[in-house]
Amino acid sequence: MILGISVDGLDARGALVDADGAVVARGTATCSEETDAVVAVARETLAAAKGALPTAVGLSFPDPDPKSWPEDRSSLSAIIGPDVPVKVLSTGNAAALAEMWYGAGRGARDLIAFSVGPSVSAGIISNGSLLSGAHGVASSVAWLALNPVERDDYRRMGCLEAEGGSAGIVRRLIWRIKSGDRSRVLDAVGGDFAKIRLDDILKGARDGDGVSISVMRDTVKYLAMAVSNMAAVIDPEVIVLGGVFQSAEDLMLEPMRQECARRMPPAIQERARIEVSQLGDDAAPLGAARFAATGARLP
Repeated sequence: MILGISVDGLDARGALVDADGAVVARGTATCSEETDAVVAVARETLAAAKGALPTAVGLSFPDPDPKSWPEDRSSLSAIIGPDVPVKVLSTGNAAALAEMWYGAGRGARDLIAFSVGPSVSAGIISNGSLLSGAHGVASSVAWLALNPVERDDYRRMGCLEAEGGSAGIVRRLIWRIKSGDRSRVLDAVGGDFAKIRLDDILKGARDGDGVSISVMRDTVKYLAMAVSNMAAVIDPEVIVLGGVFQSAEDLMLEPMRQECARRMPPAIQERARIEVSQLGDDAAPLGAARFAATGARLP
């Protein structure tokens, strides 16, 4: 059994898989500290498997920079056993592995996995290998520069993260309302800006709220620019979209395809498939487990 764990902020999700990659048990946890979330979700997932212990563990985190990953794993070792190996990779690379082995990119040797949630993440498989770069941070897609304007939030988190992450989408809607636009989303949350969430904007767009529709249209343009830039360099067989694309496929998939078609080189646009992930929340845990099980190394 292999345990795969993905962490996004203070939320963690786990999947225990067998030798064939089938999910035996799942778990979720939310804690005040990242390390605590890892330990809590490991405990919950293994409890759901009636105490089965893994032979290896894969951990995935949104930030591709290894310096951001916790080094003290003693609390985790107390749950999984002291001699169980733990391997770490980025969420984007974990999702790319999962899509290549189990998902919409099965069998592809050149693939981009692109996901939007609290963080914007991506993983790239080129010629059958994960692309990590000289310093292991080649998938830092949140930092793609898509706007010539210099802003403090761009310098703190990256342009794409600031514009295309869930918090950035909410912030742009709030800016529009404060600048004078009228949106039913604000009415739905009782006039409290702090209560607005991405799901409220998606619902507003489905219900015909003009500001929500406009904000999501602009969001898709930012995301399509990012994906098209990566595709122009990688020349992928398939681009797999995860995160919010899974819950808002009806709002975002076709506009994303159309915006990418306007920006990609024709030879790539005509051949590369753009699909929504069917793995749901299992993508990153499955990829982390695959990474731990196969002993794959980032090139």
